[in-house]
Amino acid sequence: MQAKPTAFTSSALLPRVPLIPEHIVRRHNVHFEIDTRFRRAARLLQYLWLTDHGIPTGIHIQGTGEDAVTMDIGSCLSAEAAEAGKNFLSPAIHGLVRHELIMREEGAMIDEDRLFRNALSSMPLVFNLFGPMVIDLRLATAVFRALLPDFVNTVESIRFEHSPGRHQDRFLADGTAFDLAMAVITPDGEEATIFVEVKYSEDMTGPAARFRPRYDEASRQVGLFKDPDSQLLRSLALEQLWREGMLSQLAVDHGITPRALFITIAPRLNRRVNAACRVYRNELIESDQRQNNRVGFQSFELETVIRELAKTGASEIAGKLWARYCDFERVYRLALNEFPDTARLNTGIANQVTNVSARRPASKTTGPSPNATK
Repeated sequence: MQAKPTAFTSSALLPRVPLIPEHIVRRHNVHFEIDTRFRRAARLLQYLWLTDHGIPTGIHIQGTGEDAVTMDIGSCLSAEAAEAGKNFLSPAIHGLVRHELIMREEGAMIDEDRLFRNALSSMPLVFNLFGPMVIDLRLATAVFRALLPDFVNTVESIRFEHSPGRHQDRFLADGTAFDLAMAVITPDGEEATIFVEVKYSEDMTGPAARFRPRYDEASRQVGLFKDPDSQLLRSLALEQLWREGMLSQLAVDHGITPRALFITIAPRLNRRVNAACRVYRNELIESDQRQNNRVGFQSFELETVIRELAKTGASEIAGKLWARYCDFERVYRLALNEFPDTARLNTGIANQVTNVSARRPASKTTGPSPNATK
């Protein structure tokens, strides 16, 4: 007998993100001409979440100066709601955000408008996902010990918008930074760092960092890539992963941390991000062929991290994260039931789709084993 999908599995049965008709996004005031398929569905999901919680929406300003265009869009919070911290899942997370803004590293670039007003941005997702783990490091330890059992015994601290060498010539001579860095103790009792990049609706098409000659030097220096001069690494889709991979290795090489692992977290159905991670991984030297103490790379599905958070007993915040960021079943049903006369037929078709998907092998996280960092 087919098990009934739970709150944490139903969306995982979808083989791809729903293609939302234009008239639906226009009716809900979330039409954005350049949205990808994933971003359109994600933007609608954010609008539904804001509506559920009675959070008023506001305007979005695209561009700067004379080219700026003001748009009324349903995935952005009103100024008053943003100021009240409504883009975050709890007052405690909002308080943490305020603390981190005041205490951020020198030179850390945090776009406060995106953070407080843009529900679709990955910036509030970073705080909503990791905020509870910062407040209670036992959660972080439980989650990442499960995800990376060969690399994590305990999580000691978490830093947001972190760079081990911002604007230093011996690093990348630029402002490249990670969404966060976790200081951990490995099962061997060694200090180590996990550098994390989180994506949500991004399509990996830029904007790219201004190219610097130091990038070419560092690419050859770090000993991570099959071809350090590969043009793929310098493409719009990969250049951020390339820079962050180099930065994580330079942190080890310069003694900032004895060991490190570079990971990404993104929704399962954001195919562009996941494809970029696969291509980047293929540019790396195989773990059994590279020098010792090289930084490993792994990519995780956002859904997997949330499920592990739920297993720790933090089911309430996990449920909120899932409903806000991963419940694409909801937008699928909204689009499917657009025509009431066919609702019964649509339900039967939907059940067939999810049943077929449920019988497929479960997806796995991608990337070499964390043991490769030893």
